[in-house]
Amino acid sequence: MTGSKTSGSFQRILVGYDGSQESEKAFQVGLSIANTLDSRLELLSVIQPGEPAASPHNGLEQARKLYELALRKIVEAANGHGGNVETSIVVGHPADEIIKRAEQSRSDLVIVGHRGTSHFKNLDMGSVSEHVLAHAPCPVLVTR
Repeated sequence: MTGSKTSGSFQRILVGYDGSQESEKAFQVGLSIANTLDSRLELLSVIQPGEPAASPHNGLEQARKLYELALRKIVEAANGHGGNVETSIVVGHPADEIIKRAEQSRSDLVIVGHRGTSHFKNLDMGSVSEHVLAHAPCPVLVTR
């Protein structure tokens, strides 16, 4: 093959993370692939306006703090085992934000959990994973 990028090479991996068991599995798979291929791994958490942790009573800042704490623990554990993980937290619709980030960061692979229900919100991830699978600009791996 010619060119600087080999077809099928996953140098930039994006994982949708919502705190659910399914997104934990997606992260573990992403970390394994990233470590094997020496790839960049990014965890993206999306706060939906109007979800319980982001209600006017608690505010978006409270939801952000919950994600920051969860992501910090993951990064510390991953970095302790040789992983290099970046994190981002945005506000919006999870599927749309995952697709947007994949486009912006030129991700080579997106990994999402299948039908997870977040610890932070009552969101059925089946619709998110299906939407990401249908619209992402790169291959998508859906974990179970």
